Amino acid sequence: MDALRHVRLMADYNRWMNRRVYDAAARLDADALQQERGAFFGSILGTLNHVAVGDTLWLHRFGTPGHWDRLREAGAWLPHPSALRQPLAADLPGLRALRDRLDDLIVAWCDELMFNDLDRVLAYRTLQGVERRHQLGTLLSHYFNHQTHHRGQATTLLHQAGIDPGETDLVAMPGFDPFLPAPHEASGTPA
Repeated sequence: MDALRHVRLMADYNRWMNRRVYDAAARLDADALQQERGAFFGSILGTLNHVAVGDTLWLHRFGTPGHWDRLREAGAWLPHPSALRQPLAADLPGLRALRDRLDDLIVAWCDELMFNDLDRVLAYRTLQGVERRHQLGTLLSHYFNHQTHHRGQATTLLHQAGIDPGETDLVAMPGFDPFLPAPHEASGTPA
């Protein structure tokens, strides 16, 4: 599998898993979602919020001048968090609405990427103001790994609350076939 197909597969997996996790979380009431559970970001809602914060911060970085128009245009509706724990919505339905928009944007943007884009060097600043420079392909590996890491924490918290989010393996994703186009392309589902 080439690197660009892998990026698109990860974007599809991200969207599929977020839908599963949010569906599972919606089976809990607001108090259970906000209950402190000893996780790094406290609660189930706090953990899901952090994933959205991280995605938003990176999408802003990826959309810096000289880079993709779709991401710069999304800047009109993307939140501008200044902290990793900053709440982006008051409740799960509000966060899910943002999550769905983020996932659609991520899939559409990854579909626009060209192979040589993965070698582009992106200069950005961390929240602490530290300047960094990395190739986009490496940053996308970090980006999708970060999502998977914290979704794993969220699924653990859901299990502890008595909710089973179901299968989480990439190979269980409907339409998964590493030799074919990304699942949304193969099924004709619009990005």
